Amino acid sequence: MCRIYRVFRVNDVVKCVARYCYRARWAVVLVWVVVLAALATLSAILAGPTSDAYTVPDAPSQQAQELLQKHGLSGDASDVVRVVVQDDQGIGHSRAVFDSIAQDVRAAYPGADVRSPFSEQGRAQISADRTVAFAEIQFARDIDAQMVDELQSMVPDGADVAFSGAGFETQEDSGPGQGVGMLAAIVILLVAFGSVWAMGLPILVAVFGAGCGVTTIMLTANAIDLPSAAVPLAAMLAVGVGIDYSLLVVTRYREGLQENREPREAVMNAFDTAGRSVLFAGVTVVIALLGLLVVNMPLVNGVAIGAAVAVAITMGASLTLLPALLALIGTRIDRFGLPHRHSRSTGAPWARNWSRAVQRYRWPFAVVSALVLLALTMPAFDMRLGFANAGSLPADNTARQAHDMLADGFGPGINGPLFIAVDTGGESTGELQPALGRIAATAEGAENVASVSPPITSDDGQAGMLIVRPEEGPHAESTAQLVDALRGTRLPSALNYTPVSAEVTGQTAAAVDFADYTGVRLPWFIAVVLALAFALLMLVFRSVLVPLKAVIMNLLSIGAAFGVVVAAVQWGWGTGLFGIDEGLPVIAWVPMMLVAVVFGLSMDYEVFLLTRIKENYDAGQPNATAVASGLASTARVITAAAAIMVCVFGSFLLGAAIDLAVFGFGLAIAVLIDATLIRLVLVPATMEILGDANWWFPKKLPRAAASSAGGPA
Repeated sequence: MCRIYRVFRVNDVVKCVARYCYRARWAVVLVWVVVLAALATLSAILAGPTSDAYTVPDAPSQQAQELLQKHGLSGDASDVVRVVVQDDQGIGHSRAVFDSIAQDVRAAYPGADVRSPFSEQGRAQISADRTVAFAEIQFARDIDAQMVDELQSMVPDGADVAFSGAGFETQEDSGPGQGVGMLAAIVILLVAFGSVWAMGLPILVAVFGAGCGVTTIMLTANAIDLPSAAVPLAAMLAVGVGIDYSLLVVTRYREGLQENREPREAVMNAFDTAGRSVLFAGVTVVIALLGLLVVNMPLVNGVAIGAAVAVAITMGASLTLLPALLALIGTRIDRFGLPHRHSRSTGAPWARNWSRAVQRYRWPFAVVSALVLLALTMPAFDMRLGFANAGSLPADNTARQAHDMLADGFGPGINGPLFIAVDTGGESTGELQPALGRIAATAEGAENVASVSPPITSDDGQAGMLIVRPEEGPHAESTAQLVDALRGTRLPSALNYTPVSAEVTGQTAAAVDFADYTGVRLPWFIAVVLALAFALLMLVFRSVLVPLKAVIMNLLSIGAAFGVVVAAVQWGWGTGLFGIDEGLPVIAWVPMMLVAVVFGLSMDYEVFLLTRIKENYDAGQPNATAVASGLASTARVITAAAAIMVCVFGSFLLGAAIDLAVFGFGLAIAVLIDATLIRLVLVPATMEILGDANWWFPKKLPRAAASSAGGPA
């Protein structure tokens, strides 16, 4: 048993847990099996709903939306569906289709309001060339999956009909992405370990961790607002870090066996070193993810909590299930070895030679690699945030088809209308109509406005609405500029010296508010995350320059990842990767999540590499030799871990929703940059430049603080 006073030391906590799990191996494995089965059963029965609430607390667009709903007006409502028909012979030939669907809807959903394009109120729902038309259906409740299926079954045989609106724009992750990522991880682990059993342990731990994490998240959806992207995103992270963490521990365990240690001693040594790296990295990722809660947005909160839960549970599996599995497998871990496994050494001679070359020409390597990273970062300064819409869906999706039909018939602006909410503030209702007239006139005179709808007033006469249709689509920069123009000059000039107020809402306006909100908070969040990295690394390595260098490199890595994402997604250089036809703004929540996750993953590799370098330096090796030896002993495992991460994260480009595809791409690029330019070039070059100064630590700072963190892992 562990003495109580030792529990407060991180290294002793990890060793105590590993020692207990080693002894109670069968019980630990049984507990994990039971927990996974129980969570899977409960989640199948009690899984909560998801809700994609792209809102910012107290944002102008949100306040305007609430005003419209309060007065019974519709603005980007979640209960409205469009039925779109395109007929090159003239839309009159399809009138029977609209009538049939309207009849079936009224019979199936009493209280539903169907506005046909052939009604007096729906004349504007027929395109100028009379080849495209749409009906609008407003339901008394939100659209669910069952209603989506029922509506599509109402289409008469042979009719070319597409639907848009809530429920139809959800893209199921039906592609082979996650399976391909897992298969790639298996292949990489086989190559890295050369043993089937050694490969199986990280996969097994990742499966248990991800399975328990995802099912737990599905249950928490009953208590928190959970976006639809949270579950697959959490699964992606859990699989990636689960394999990554287990890879570090199994590598150390095999090294212990090769040093002729007994299995129990090898397990204790592995968790006394790599195990503490796992704990350090996992806690860091969880803290960074939970730090997103200070942003205080429902969408971001749900994603952050879901990801943090999955990572925490996977880390727990790495620290408890893995020692139990190692105890069961013992010295048989290298059984079923592959033919390519010809050496027992875990070192990488090429890495030592490469490090020596970089150290010899340290300044050219450092300057060139830094310039490359800065060049990759440059596009990030042009970043625009936005939300995915139906135009980003696959061509066979009905909402995408409706989006394209409407754009062909009415212009691209119909897919991103702006809603102007007008409020009298309880004053005289006689002010409403003149105000609506002035707003309509000034909006029509703005650039990039295709049309302005006739005014719509509420039944109580206290509020009104105008629908402004831009000339370009919702992703166009000119549409965002139109929002700024209406808010900045057009609406204030139209309502000057009146008690009436007006505000712009709609999806594009919400994206502008989101960008403004996060634009202020993202730099502060990055600063806090980097400060945390500096403090933690300083405690672990008892150095000032090493953590400062790591923080700068983290910043360069994040900036370069941002830049590549902007170039690929926003500039349209990688449209083929994402299955989109043109560039679109970066998905609004992606940058913040990238910062949190990339920070944690970078810290993982940083700790693992610097730990070996510090061990060598403390053993009396000169700084240059310690760096070369440390890189040689960790290059293989870091390369394998990074390759697995790139494959797992990059696999979300295959069939995943656009927001997950962008996030997975960003993570894959960040890990690739970190494992190549950072670890293989900048680290050895800068550590050679700094020399012994790497390990300078003020004598006045208490060393007890450093030792309480457990020392180098």
